[in-house]
Amino acid sequence: MRNSEIAQIFQDIADILEIKGENPFRVRAYHKIVRILETLPEEIEKVCQRGELRNIPGVGEGLAKKIEELLATGKLAYYEDLKKQVPSGLVELLAIPEIGPKTVSLLYKELGINNVRELEKAVKEHRLKDLPGMGPKTEENIRRGIELLKKKQGRMLLGRAYPLAQSIIERLGGLPEVDRISLAGSLRRMRETIGDIDILVASRKPRRVMQVFTELPGVTEILSIGETKSSIIMEENLQVDVRVVEPDSFGAALQYFTGSKPHNIKLREIANKRGLKINEYGVFEIKSGEKISGQTEEEVYATLDLSYIPPELREERGEIEAAQEGKLPHLVELRDIQGDLHVHSRWSDGSDSIRELAEAAGKRGYRYMAVCDHSQSLKVAGGLSVDERWKQIEEIRKINKELKNFRVLAGAEVDIHSDGSLDYEDELLKELDIVIAAIHSGFKQNREIMTGRVVRAMENRFVHIIAHPTGRLLHEREPYQVDVETLVREARRTGTFLELNAFPERLDLNDIHCRQAKEAGVMVALGTDAHHQGQMEMMPYGVATARRGWLEKKDILNTLSLKDLLKRLKG
Repeated sequence: MRNSEIAQIFQDIADILEIKGENPFRVRAYHKIVRILETLPEEIEKVCQRGELRNIPGVGEGLAKKIEELLATGKLAYYEDLKKQVPSGLVELLAIPEIGPKTVSLLYKELGINNVRELEKAVKEHRLKDLPGMGPKTEENIRRGIELLKKKQGRMLLGRAYPLAQSIIERLGGLPEVDRISLAGSLRRMRETIGDIDILVASRKPRRVMQVFTELPGVTEILSIGETKSSIIMEENLQVDVRVVEPDSFGAALQYFTGSKPHNIKLREIANKRGLKINEYGVFEIKSGEKISGQTEEEVYATLDLSYIPPELREERGEIEAAQEGKLPHLVELRDIQGDLHVHSRWSDGSDSIRELAEAAGKRGYRYMAVCDHSQSLKVAGGLSVDERWKQIEEIRKINKELKNFRVLAGAEVDIHSDGSLDYEDELLKELDIVIAAIHSGFKQNREIMTGRVVRAMENRFVHIIAHPTGRLLHEREPYQVDVETLVREARRTGTFLELNAFPERLDLNDIHCRQAKEAGVMVALGTDAHHQGQMEMMPYGVATARRGWLEKKDILNTLSLKDLLKRLKG
C-alpha cells in the first residue's frame, strides 16, 4: 500500500472517532500520523522492511502494528470494525469545510442526514437554520462549503500529484526504449491543483513504453492503450496520460502539451503573422510545408524571436511580451534558498527536537533555519507560555554554540488577536531573532476589520513576517476576507515581509499575490511550516509558486546569506 492510501485510512479513523466523540488525544494522534505519512520522503513499506517504523516521530507501538497489518494484508481489522459503527455517509460529510463532527452528529440525529446529497437538499430547503446552534449564517457557510467540496472533486493538490508523477517518470525513464521524458500540462507549470497528470515521452519503440506504463503498481483502471497515447486511473481516482512522439518532434510536442491554452494561442498568432504554423510536430513554413524547428523547446521559441519562457510563466500574463523585449525575470531556483524560515519543533506541535531539525536542514545544504513554534494562546497546538519561550531561547543559544557553519534562529509564530494586538509583549519579542505574526482565529471577521488587524500587527516594530497572509487551506478553507493589495502596500510602508508558505495545502501567498509583492518592492519569505523534518521537502513547491509569481533571487528574503539576513532582520 502507498503512503497516501494508508494516510487516508487513518484519516477516516480520525473522522469516525471524532463523530463518536472519542478522546481528542487519540484523534489528534491519527491526524498527526496522517500529516507525517503524506509528506514522508520515501514509501512507508521500505521503512517497515528496515524495521524502522517506530523511529518515525508520532508512530508508537499501536500505530506501528496497524501499519504493519495494512502492509501485510491490505486491510485493518480495527478500521473495518469502526466503519460498521457509523453510517458511511457521515464521514463523507466531514470533507465539507465548515462542518465538524459535532455538526455531523447533530444533522444525523435531528434530520437523519447521512450524505452530501441529502445535506445539499436540506440547505436548499432552509431546514438547517432552525437547528440548535445553527441559524441562517451557519446555513450559508455550509452551502459555501458544499460548493468548495464540488470544486475539489477531480482536482489533486500539487504536493500529492508531483511525487506520484516523478515516480512514474523514474520508472519509465529507466527504459532503454525511452530517449527523453518530461512532465507536461498544468503539472509542469506547477499549478497549485492538478486535474490530471500528463507525461511526454520521445521513443521510436512506443509499444514497450505503453506496456510498462499500463502495468505500473497502483493502476486501478486502464482507460485506453495505444502506440501514441495511453491513459490509466491511479490512486485517488487520478488520471495519468502518456503520449509518445518521435524524438525530432519532442520539443514542439512538449511546448504544445505544456500549455497553457491562452499562451499557445498567442504563440500561434505570432507564428501566423510570420507565415509559420506551430503544432505538436514542429514549426513549419505555411507555403512550403518545410519543417523549421521542433527538436527542442528552445528552438520553437527562438524561431519566433522569443527568449525561452520557463513553463511556470506560461499563463498569458505578459510573459510573451517580456520575452519579445528581452525582459523575462531570472527566476529564483531551489539552490538559491539558504534556509527555511518557518519550522516547528516538539516544543509546540512539531515532532522533532530542535537539534534534529537543524541536522536535517544542514543536510539540505541550508545555512540557517528559523524555529517558530506557536505562541501561548494557541493551546490546541501546544503554544508556548512566556516562561517556556525563554527556556527555548536558552536551548537554541546553547545549540548554536555547538553547531558549525549553521545557525538556528530563535523565532516564534505569534498569534494576532482579534483586535490586532500580539500574543507576547514587546519585552519578549525583542529578544527573538525573527518574529512571524499569524492569524489562527476569528476567521469570519469582515474585510475591513481583518485587514486592519493584520496591518496593526505589521506596525509592531518587532514583527518581521506575516505568515500565510490570506489563511486559505486549499480544498478545506477559503481565504479569509483580507485586502491583499492593502497588505502589500502596508508591508512596504512598515518594512514587513510577507510569507509564501510552501506547504501544499497553503501555498499562501499565491502566485498572483507574489507578483503584486514584487511589483511593490516587498520581499517574500519562504517557509515550509514543517512540523517534522520530512516536511522540509515541501520547499520546492514554495519555490515553484514563487517562480509562477515572477520572483527572482533578489525578491526572496531567505536567499540572503546568514550575515545579510541578520542585518536585514535587525533593520
